[in-house]
Amino acid sequence: MREPVDLRRQRILAAVEARGKARVRDLAAELQVSVVTLRRDVEELTREGRLRRGHGVVHTTSSAQELPSSGTTHPEGGDRVALVVPERHSYLYEALHGARTVLEEAGIRIALHIAPQVAGAERPLVERALADGARGLLLAPRWRTPAVEQADYGWLAALEVPAVLMERRPRPGSALHALDSVCSDHWYGAHLAVEHLVGLGHRRIVFATRDDSPTARTLRAAFTEIAAAHPRIEEWAWALSSPAAGHAGPYTDQETADVPTLLRKLGATAAVVHGDVDALMAVQQLAEHDVRVPEDCSMVAYDDVVAGLGATPLTAVTPPKAEVGRVAAQLLLTRLAGGREESVRRVELLPALTVRGSTRAVDTHSE
Repeated sequence: MREPVDLRRQRILAAVEARGKARVRDLAAELQVSVVTLRRDVEELTREGRLRRGHGVVHTTSSAQELPSSGTTHPEGGDRVALVVPERHSYLYEALHGARTVLEEAGIRIALHIAPQVAGAERPLVERALADGARGLLLAPRWRTPAVEQADYGWLAALEVPAVLMERRPRPGSALHALDSVCSDHWYGAHLAVEHLVGLGHRRIVFATRDDSPTARTLRAAFTEIAAAHPRIEEWAWALSSPAAGHAGPYTDQETADVPTLLRKLGATAAVVHGDVDALMAVQQLAEHDVRVPEDCSMVAYDDVVAGLGATPLTAVTPPKAEVGRVAAQLLLTRLAGGREESVRRVELLPALTVRGSTRAVDTHSE
């Protein structure tokens, strides 16, 4: 299915906001759209006053100092930190923007590095940043599988500069267990989604998550635990949120079923889908099967980056994305200011639930 225009433009805004400025061709490659399409979107966003255009470059409308594009650095002199995040990850761009605000207010210069979608991509970027003089690091490794995650533990644990992980919680007892980290409490986010639906009378629920990131794996474990123990849930099932969302496998036929199929099989009246794009696509798939949201099925998205942009704005769990970045940056500043001997901090921030038009009470008269 073709990506909705509003969703694509929201991704463009998030990507540019994270950097401050970016080259049009780089953005087109990162967001996997044609240069012509991206230029057309940029023209419209500029007309609306949401972006500023330059020659081959697009800027935010913020008056703050602009963050350099991937791999660029400021002139010599002063403190510098490196931020390393995965490409095409709008969720983390909001955390990045929160960190950027704190660091710039402190007079810290920033070098942004975008890790491509290959295993081990972060290490050479970190090595380059340290060679360029970075005194601290904010990191969000992709970690698509537990094996890829574990492969990074050794070199990350050996870093000689302060480092803080964003939205990543290393395995307990691992070499990185004692590394500073700031995360959303995704168990609590799952709890919010379940209690909201149960409170509306839903007793049969489908959970569809990705399985290609630490957040996805945490959510699957949380939904499984909460649903299995909940006294008012009669039936539930888990599936991948999209065919491309899983790498760990193997999965059963039910676990790879699309959301409409699984809803029919279970007789479910509600679904929670991670993340927003997969949730919006699920709503479109349901419409093709004459299933209306929320009249026939309530839908909750998890991430809330673009959930509100759907034809039916989606109720969503809203992790504190920007706050994760701000707190991580503040913790890094403490370490840079001489606090390296203080106890390691593992900060968890609670998500919220943003109720919109995609959830409603079960109509008991129709059962």
